[in-house]
Amino acid sequence: MSKVLLVDDEMTMVQMVAEMLREGGHEVFPFTNGNAAIAALETHSPELVITDLYFDKARAHGLEILQKARALNPPAVVIVITGFGSIETAVEAMKKGAYDYLEKPFKLEELKLCVQRALSYNEAISENFYLRKQLKKKYQFSQIIGSAPKMQAVFKLIERVADTDSTILILGESGTGKELVARALHFNSHRQHAPFVPINCSALPENLLESELFGHRKGAFTGAINDKQGLFQEADGGTILLDEIGSMSPTLQSRLLRVLQEREVRRVGDNTSTFVNVRVVAATNEPLEKKVRDGSFREDLYYRLNVIPIPLPSLRERIDDLPLLVAHFLKDKVNPRTGKPFQITRPAMDVLCAHGWPGNVRELENAIERAATLCEGNIIQVTDLPPSLLKNLSPEEVAALSVELSAATVTLPEIPTPALYPLNHTHDTTFLAAPESSGAQPGVPLKTFLREQEWAFLNRTMAQTGGDKEKAALLLGVSLATLYRKLSEDAPET
Repeated sequence: MSKVLLVDDEMTMVQMVAEMLREGGHEVFPFTNGNAAIAALETHSPELVITDLYFDKARAHGLEILQKARALNPPAVVIVITGFGSIETAVEAMKKGAYDYLEKPFKLEELKLCVQRALSYNEAISENFYLRKQLKKKYQFSQIIGSAPKMQAVFKLIERVADTDSTILILGESGTGKELVARALHFNSHRQHAPFVPINCSALPENLLESELFGHRKGAFTGAINDKQGLFQEADGGTILLDEIGSMSPTLQSRLLRVLQEREVRRVGDNTSTFVNVRVVAATNEPLEKKVRDGSFREDLYYRLNVIPIPLPSLRERIDDLPLLVAHFLKDKVNPRTGKPFQITRPAMDVLCAHGWPGNVRELENAIERAATLCEGNIIQVTDLPPSLLKNLSPEEVAALSVELSAATVTLPEIPTPALYPLNHTHDTTFLAAPESSGAQPGVPLKTFLREQEWAFLNRTMAQTGGDKEKAALLLGVSLATLYRKLSEDAPET
């Protein structure tokens, strides 16, 4: 059952309560000395502490025991007992975190019921503590994948501002991970135990969005049959994410400006305002400066929101991170038919790297999910990729890419484990030459680009093996005949 630490200077009382607790299946640590009980708290880490407030009718050891018990990790739930009718002291104990108090004399059944309620409460709190710990782990900085310089700048900025109350404006194209950054800011701040409330401002018409954000009084409009608390009040103590803030109407912009200035919200149809302690994080994929210039977005609100801007690069701007992202999306995935982890061929990786990714990281994640689902074995081929990535290749070219190097899989880079990637971190991209280094320019046919990548890689492998074609073929995972044939083909024009 549970571990219970029991403290009272009356031996008869301790023996009676301890027997009752043991009959209930609990492990009991009884003490008649307050100092000894304090010393035993960290040793035994009890789930429940039952303590008298006074010892020797003079010193209030109970409050010190309460303080120490609540400081444990995880904290113990505490029931305090007083025999001197000191309601004021009992109330003080409740303010300091005691779950409940009992006055002597009390019935054992009364204590038994109090213990049951306290342990049920502690179980719920422990589950909540675990879930929040899991959420924090899920949204820690290391879950935002990237080692490109632009992403390093993002990591450093997030780390510096996460535990502040400053308003944040996250800028980036759709699919770049704006909500993931907002959640990382929240779950790595002192607000992590309060709510994180996201809302997409473009998903609701103006009247519904106003009601959602600020709440309404019963009868404020047709259909308002009950009082409703707004999202700002729900997020009290925590963080609210206003996604797609650029779509907000001028009327709501004015109301939001007042919330940011006064830290007060007024429900629709209400005459009084309510103070809220909320950190505002806004996100947009639109250039707000342009909307300010054309008069569709308030300039004063823009400056209120743009206290600390966090610009997120598109996937096109950090294409060197693509292998890391692929490794992240394939991590812990196994083919249910083979039970083996997934790999990806070099031609398939080259096709991924040549794509423009208008949907950014979200589009890449969906592409990898599709490929892993449709893959017959555990090696993702070119033919497993979405058709939108292959539209510049003929069916014959797709088939050739799938067959020629089907055995040559990419060694995916290991995902770094530190919270932030060191600025000098690089991953192994020897299988991929960037377009600038290979001579490929934007607008060249995909077939030409892939041939340049293949030729550059073949030459690096031959240099690595000192010209030994057998070793090179073994490293490449192709037959010696295939290697000879590819080396005999004309080099691509640069």
